[in-house]
Amino acid sequence: MILGPVEEELAKARAAYRNRGRWGEDDVLGTLNFVDDAIRAHAAGLVRRGRAFSLAQAPQGPQGSQGPEGTDGSGPRAATRWRGLGLGPGNERARHRGSRTAASGDGDAVTGVGHLAGACTGRGVLLDVGRAVGDARGELPDGFPILEEHLRDTAEAQGATSSVRRGDIVLVRTGQLGRVRRLGAWDRYVSGAAPGLSFTTLGWLHRTEAAAVATDTFGIEVRPCEFAEPVVSPLHRIAVPHMGLPLGEMWDLETLAEDCSADGVYEFLLVAAPLPVTGPVGAPVNPIAVK
Repeated sequence: MILGPVEEELAKARAAYRNRGRWGEDDVLGTLNFVDDAIRAHAAGLVRRGRAFSLAQAPQGPQGSQGPEGTDGSGPRAATRWRGLGLGPGNERARHRGSRTAASGDGDAVTGVGHLAGACTGRGVLLDVGRAVGDARGELPDGFPILEEHLRDTAEAQGATSSVRRGDIVLVRTGQLGRVRRLGAWDRYVSGAAPGLSFTTLGWLHRTEAAAVATDTFGIEVRPCEFAEPVVSPLHRIAVPHMGLPLGEMWDLETLAEDCSADGVYEFLLVAAPLPVTGPVGAPVNPIAVK
């Protein structure tokens, strides 16, 4: 799929999916505001067996810093992480809160990822697109754009526990992490082509009122991108600073996906709090899914 002119598509998406001001000018949580006490209480009730799954990558992953991510997006090039609301790739550095245009040398105290520390707990839903529409190993090929229809078809194929509701933290498995782990192709994982979310899924994420989304890839969105012109991280440009949607990258969904496939249950309690540090726009996380 080749999309239209970059600036035209970005402008349309900014207007259509803008949440800035929706929760007040002092908001620091973005779409995590959708997760209320009732949703967290319901999520706690999803625990039946008490089995816990860490969704953080093991040490055999790509090598790099595991520390908090700096205000310019640098930092944990290998860590399972959240991208907070202060990040805006390229020329999209308008912050989710107000009209702030750049982080200071002291970090982004306004929308830094530390503000999310108490908010990333709720109902997690796994959409195993790799198994639903991928190959026999449950893997999507590199460069495969996951469209809205793939997300809907996956939820339908998995059954009732896969319905995405307001305030859910949606986990999308592509199978790429399993493939690069099997082949040892870590350089390709961080810089090569990858399956991922299509730019066009922004509409689905906005309509479903998802609280956050995470995948098992390095950068969430499909690489190379779907535009004929070069553009850096177009989905990030809209999702983070304009929708206020936290993005989770490099999550290890392999063991959880096997368990979900075995028992047919794709919903669970998810606790994924980043470190409560001041300033960074991204930080490592050890997400725990409990079924």
